[in-house]
Amino acid sequence: MVVPPPVTDAITHLAVLTAQRDRELLDVSLAQGVLDLLSVTSVGVYRLIGCEDEPRHWLCSGLARQGALTVSDPAWVALDTLPLLEAYPLRQSAVASRLLQHGELDAGSADAAMRFVTVLPLQVEVGQPGVLEICSAQPLTPEALRPIQTLLKVFGNFQNLLETSQRDALTGLLNRQTFDAAFFKASMPVAADSLLLDQGERRASAATGYWIGVVDIDHFKLVNDGFGHLIGDEVLVLLARIMRQSFRHYDRLYRFGGEEFVVLLRGGDAADAQRAFDRFRVNVEQYPFPQIKTVTVSVGFTEVQHKDTPSVAFSRADRGVYVAKAQGRNRVLFFESLLSTGVLKTEDAHIGDVELF
Repeated sequence: MVVPPPVTDAITHLAVLTAQRDRELLDVSLAQGVLDLLSVTSVGVYRLIGCEDEPRHWLCSGLARQGALTVSDPAWVALDTLPLLEAYPLRQSAVASRLLQHGELDAGSADAAMRFVTVLPLQVEVGQPGVLEICSAQPLTPEALRPIQTLLKVFGNFQNLLETSQRDALTGLLNRQTFDAAFFKASMPVAADSLLLDQGERRASAATGYWIGVVDIDHFKLVNDGFGHLIGDEVLVLLARIMRQSFRHYDRLYRFGGEEFVVLLRGGDAADAQRAFDRFRVNVEQYPFPQIKTVTVSVGFTEVQHKDTPSVAFSRADRGVYVAKAQGRNRVLFFESLLSTGVLKTEDAHIGDVELF
């Protein structure tokens, strides 16, 4: 039988968890911490990803095994390579019921060290739902699970605070304060082979494999003036929903304030990025917004370079937005293409004195 961990060990791991500020490393720390606390074979943290009106998949966001490094699925993994929600009934039941689930695999077909499976739902209100899955050679006793369940309650509270602090209150997208850290990760040099994505995904460019797009709602001031700020807020919320449906689960979506949004897009070349942003632009144009009916956006995007700072890359993409508005709005423009065609010059500090808004 698995015995409960000492209280001092649980408190130590709790301190390590709550010191984390990187959302992606939080689940890894949880998996490793629980493995250290219990004499079990493996501990995994799995998150449900995908839109609720589409098939949902399990993403491994932290898997710890005895004698092995803690690992996780890459953030950019293709959805169709991940197991479906229904493939793991115990996980599905734990998420649906929000109750602990036990299972025992057939002794004749299972690894004896992983015969017993215990699945606990993550107690989170904000962010992706998920489970903690523990595999062991012996069943876990209620005494062994009690400190783990307490740890999960604190983990859930901490994740809720962290997620809330990193998200825009109106739209639920990431906020401006979280952008810089994600950007510096994106602009770090990486090995060439790590830029090769799963089959069916866009291939990364020779720079960093990331693109930054700035999105601005056309004539948004007229929306607020003509329909009121409540309708204006509804437009912002619906636009955020369209963004989530248009981009992939690992593309980072931000609201910078007002009607300005930012997308940190991973992978592909300029043509791929252009198609991704154009798809989003068309989705917005075709969406039947209540009362207003039609809303359009202007988008400028640029390739992220290793030498970039967040403000420099943002400024390039933002200049693309200004040109898009000057040319009639409801279009997507690539900053580097504007330079190569002479529409913009490198030394340009701004786009003239045209009234763009």
